[in-house]
Amino acid sequence: MNSPSDQDPDAFATPPRGWLRATIVALMAMVFVGAAIGFVGFLSQLRAVEVNPSSKADGIVVLTGGSSRVSDAMELLAGGYGKRLLISGVHPTNAASDISRSLPDNQSLLGCCVDLDRSAVNTRSNAAETRRWARERGFKSLIVVTSNYHMPRAIVELSHAMPDIELIPFSVIGEKWRDEPWWTSGATLRLLLSEYVKYVAAEVRVRLADLGLELSPEIVDRSTGSQASPRTAAAN
Repeated sequence: MNSPSDQDPDAFATPPRGWLRATIVALMAMVFVGAAIGFVGFLSQLRAVEVNPSSKADGIVVLTGGSSRVSDAMELLAGGYGKRLLISGVHPTNAASDISRSLPDNQSLLGCCVDLDRSAVNTRSNAAETRRWARERGFKSLIVVTSNYHMPRAIVELSHAMPDIELIPFSVIGEKWRDEPWWTSGATLRLLLSEYVKYVAAEVRVRLADLGLELSPEIVDRSTGSQASPRTAAAN
């Protein structure tokens, strides 16, 4: 009878590399499937057509950075959907006159009912500045104006900053979105994938913050909430 020392050493060896490789592949597949399902869920939140808000609100906030956002927000203000409008994320060098030149039909509203926020540099700071603006005026409801692909993340950040304020989304649909399906445009697909990653990061950060785990470094948001160049801010 063989002693333990005479037994085959391979019987106590670590699992073969093939098993480890299969485990890694399976985990990667699960992550990929989960990300794909999440991306589909993200896409399901995006409106394909512009729909007027279901109700009026105390105020309107528009997050700069996308085509026609400001002009659409001005139309809502002119239509009586809110008492005042906050344009959040205006470049520091932009004056009200720069915006007024691009919106000649709304001169009176710009003079009486529009506030400019030049402090916000991303969606998270958009939310902080909007909270300050809304609380100073005692607003309890806001219409949020931004591009359809940016709306899910904007609502995450704004609702986290202002849980006591009702948010009514108004999604702006860009021309490219209207002209061709997103899956036929490489640029649009890259934009959506990038926004999806930022949306997931915002969701994770907000959920951790709710548990008392505040992450100090902010996710940089160049595509939507950053301070636009003077030309971009005036043209939106």
